[in-house]
Amino acid sequence: MPRFPLALLAAAWLTCSSQAPAKDMTPIQYPETRRGDVAETLFGETIADPYRWLENDVRNDPEVADWVARENKVTDAYLETLPQRAWFKDRIRGLMDYERFGLPTKAGGRYFYLRNSGLQNQAQLFVRQGLRGKPRLLLDPNVWAKDAATALDAWKPSDDGKLLLYSVQDGGSDWRILRVLDVKTGTPLADEIRWAKFTDLAWVGEEGFLYSRFPEPKDGEAFQARNYNQAIWFHRIGTPQSADELVYATPDHPEYGHTAQVTQDGRLLVIHSQIGTDARYEVHTIDLARRAKEGWKPRALVKGFEHDWRLVDGMGQVLWFVTNQDAPRYRLVAIDLGQRAPQWRQLVAQTEETLQQATIIGNQLVLQYLKDASSLALVYGLDGKSVRSISLTGIGTAAGFGGKPGDPETFYAFTSFNRPQTIYRMNLATGQSTPFASPELQFDPRDFTVEQRFYASKDGTRVPMFVVRKKGVAAAGKPVPTILYGYGGFDVSLTPSFSAIRMAWLEAGGAFALANLRGGGEYGRAWHDGGRRENKQNVFDDFIAAGEYLIAEGITPKGGLAIQGGSNGGLLVGAVVNQRPDLFAAANAAVGVMDMLRFDRFTAGRYWVDDYGYPDREKDFRVLRAYSPYHNIAPGKDYPAMLVTTADTDDRVVPGHSFKYTAALQAAKVGARPQLIRVETRAGHGSGKPTDKAIEEGADVLAFLAQWTGLKLP
Repeated sequence: MPRFPLALLAAAWLTCSSQAPAKDMTPIQYPETRRGDVAETLFGETIADPYRWLENDVRNDPEVADWVARENKVTDAYLETLPQRAWFKDRIRGLMDYERFGLPTKAGGRYFYLRNSGLQNQAQLFVRQGLRGKPRLLLDPNVWAKDAATALDAWKPSDDGKLLLYSVQDGGSDWRILRVLDVKTGTPLADEIRWAKFTDLAWVGEEGFLYSRFPEPKDGEAFQARNYNQAIWFHRIGTPQSADELVYATPDHPEYGHTAQVTQDGRLLVIHSQIGTDARYEVHTIDLARRAKEGWKPRALVKGFEHDWRLVDGMGQVLWFVTNQDAPRYRLVAIDLGQRAPQWRQLVAQTEETLQQATIIGNQLVLQYLKDASSLALVYGLDGKSVRSISLTGIGTAAGFGGKPGDPETFYAFTSFNRPQTIYRMNLATGQSTPFASPELQFDPRDFTVEQRFYASKDGTRVPMFVVRKKGVAAAGKPVPTILYGYGGFDVSLTPSFSAIRMAWLEAGGAFALANLRGGGEYGRAWHDGGRRENKQNVFDDFIAAGEYLIAEGITPKGGLAIQGGSNGGLLVGAVVNQRPDLFAAANAAVGVMDMLRFDRFTAGRYWVDDYGYPDREKDFRVLRAYSPYHNIAPGKDYPAMLVTTADTDDRVVPGHSFKYTAALQAAKVGARPQLIRVETRAGHGSGKPTDKAIEEGADVLAFLAQWTGLKLP
């Protein structure tokens, strides 16, 4: 993630122009794109879709593969002309070159954790016996593929620490391969599971594990076909996948998805079922102590898909949950299934802050809250009585606090825009936190300011936004080129985090802003509801208002604002560029959902109707049609410079979204600024991307944004 040489930064703001310099407006010769004659009449309106052929899988369609190759050739040639590119590449690489660790997991006296020495493409998994034992390399994903695009995704040791279950991600795909390792010898077992996706990893004692998977797709459909009939299976160690036991499925409701968790004491299996992306669950339990007699017999705990139920943990027959039932900002509740008529009881009521999660460690509860999109951690007793707060280092994000009932310790990470992740160990008895793994920095975090500001959206709603700059830039009061980032959807909260790519931009003298738009989860259910379905325009209004605020407050000059977002944030960028092209100098729409009338036709897209609505229902169609980036490009308007980024093997938001959108942009008369697409190979929606690819892409994007916002490098 981010950093940079301090000597070059002191005067960086002096080299940033307050007005974007004259650009080369020579029209780019885009590749020819075949325009088809596909059109459909939907609710009385004829919808042209001339580039539908670009939805085809690049692996299977030579014409699409040829189009991608020709587009990449034009984009690469343009990016090579940018003088900023080499500087950013070198700077990002330097800022990423530091030792970093993941949160430790303890099992059977062993500690498991991820470590990257600096520029390794993939982090390695280490184990040590005892807290101060000698580290031993357990898994090295860097040797799994020549292009380093095969990654270690999730992992979980068995309770005694003797076996390790882990999932493998190849080429950025959402599909996972599950494997098992003997920890003592480092020897892989023969066990292998295919077609797992959107799965938790849950051990059942030492005999086997639970996982979620879909039926094996038909030939040629693995990366585009819609996913139905997810089920939970049990795999017994030492047996083939064909012998796995079906634990839970809903064949009458193929649209349901299911995941499995096992309480830390191994007593109860907790099954969450959901229909879409909304956190609305049904919950079933299976008493594993009675499995020999009753088999996989589920017991309904929560019926109806109405509320969120986040399992905290269980001891014996008692379960703790964080829920938004009767509490839009969440509360902590418990239930004793051993009672004749179990009843929910509230332990910690809803507060002004949003409760995100809770864990049981030792004989205490650690509750993690969001206060204006920044972390707050509090300790409670199991009776729900407050014990103390956990001191965190300013505005930032805390994560972790894992462990088991009875543990004397827990680990957590803290990060912010100007601080890479530091791992802390907390003594549960004293509450004292001590660093477990601290990165050695090439810069001083105190040289950067992290502010939180609030601005008014179009309808007057108060929206928070983080603004990050060099202290010298902030003190000078001179507008500088700024990247504004947003997401605004799916109940996702954007909180402070460290990025080497962002830090390179900051060290060059630019500013970075992150807006906490409606549609996210920063303020609970109402904030999410305020930015989805028929309210989706609020998200765009919030983002546009953020850009106007940055200009009005003198943080960025007119002509110096770039916007960026990925996935649902890519949709955000495409929509606001169509609505206010005059406001932005440059834009980067990454792996975006660009065709809002067909998003539900591919892979996991059908889940997204919770946030977007149903394209085949007229009321929702009218809303989607009004902002769909692909369908609302405005010929004749002067658009900002646009760099669309995607990956040829993204099976979350299939790249056809970006392909079609870019083809339509290039065909429209939207001014002389470049409208380019950068298509990564053997990469998916973002996770598992090798460090080398991340550096290359980061340098390309920053160079492009710097060129069109007027950021001059040190």
